[in-house]
Amino acid sequence: MAELSRRKMLISGGALGALGALGVSFPARATPWTWAPGGSVAGAGAGTDPRWIWDEEADPLVASLIDRGAVPEVNGLLWDWTRNDQPLPAGLPADLRDFMERARQLPSWANQGKLNTAAEFNKSRGLYLNLLNGVGGGMLSTAIPKEALSVYYSKGGADMEDRVAKTSILGFAVGALNAYRPDGSCVVEAVKTRLVHAAVRHLLRQSPHWTGDIPISQEDMLVTWHTLPTFAMRKMLEWKVPISAAHSEAYLHVWQVTAHMLGIKDEYIPATWAAANAQSDQILPRNMGPTPEGVELTDILLGQLAEQTSPTGISRPLCNALARYLVGDQVSDWDGIKREPVWDLLIPTLWPKLVRFREGLIPLPLVPETAWVLDEAVRKYILFYLTKAQETKIEIPTTNRPGLS
Repeated sequence: MAELSRRKMLISGGALGALGALGVSFPARATPWTWAPGGSVAGAGAGTDPRWIWDEEADPLVASLIDRGAVPEVNGLLWDWTRNDQPLPAGLPADLRDFMERARQLPSWANQGKLNTAAEFNKSRGLYLNLLNGVGGGMLSTAIPKEALSVYYSKGGADMEDRVAKTSILGFAVGALNAYRPDGSCVVEAVKTRLVHAAVRHLLRQSPHWTGDIPISQEDMLVTWHTLPTFAMRKMLEWKVPISAAHSEAYLHVWQVTAHMLGIKDEYIPATWAAANAQSDQILPRNMGPTPEGVELTDILLGQLAEQTSPTGISRPLCNALARYLVGDQVSDWDGIKREPVWDLLIPTLWPKLVRFREGLIPLPLVPETAWVLDEAVRKYILFYLTKAQETKIEIPTTNRPGLS
């Protein structure tokens, strides 16, 4: 990886040495799977280690689509499939249509009342959720070796603006006020993402750069899931954001439904926050560490963040310090995030005060609605910047990252 600069490698060198050559050994890999399926939304299960389970429905189907050259036509047909209540387009291969009709159905345990309550929560807490899921989740993801390697060597690694834009499409759909309503898009984006995951599993195993296990296992998806809602809820509680029991349960529920729609088996989806925290504490440590690919991706992501926010006067040093504040020193060092002596001291002091000020305003009339309008404007600006004002959709890839020797 000649494009990695010596400076970036030196920044993370101490952490790399601590966890073995390049951190790709997954140091806690021997940790046994002990999380009990009784704590899942299914309430029972075989208890099989999710490292060795993938997607038995989507994987052979998408591999067949790729091998028979059907993907470009499929992507074209699915381009205008955008709403949850929209019929599947005519002309899809019969096997794909049958799968997608099953995959688009919400689980029997989905509760529309809770999903509506989650929308209320998102309306008032969008600032925190965008920050934690976008910046925080992004920095955590690059410190997950299998995820960093999957992103880097798959097609999306060649254009990170496009890759982040497509990831943001799903994330913004989950946080939308109409996420799982008929006019929402979360079902569509989740099913498309499930197809993309199956394609990456098939394609990466053909790459000379991929030498690990089959990517994006059930555990890999759970690890990513915990860098989003579990991480976000823990940080909001740490910041003393007042969250009612109903809002807390609803926020978990929208992500439980999303996990199911992405193909995670119900026996692995935590039923409560206590179960989610216990599962996160078991699987994140055995899946996290540094890689040179993760360092490079972090540099790209923080560079994008600084460029996106430059009109507001936010600089790269401030972005570095904000990321370090969100994910802590260990992950920041793994990611090669430069220390910023001034901002690293200021942000931990200023941010709690900002939270207290903002929470003091939330009960006032029209404040949640105003906050949502502003947060929605930020989301649209981010997508506009990342897509260079071009329409972007989640599409099934047919190749790995081009241009690697």
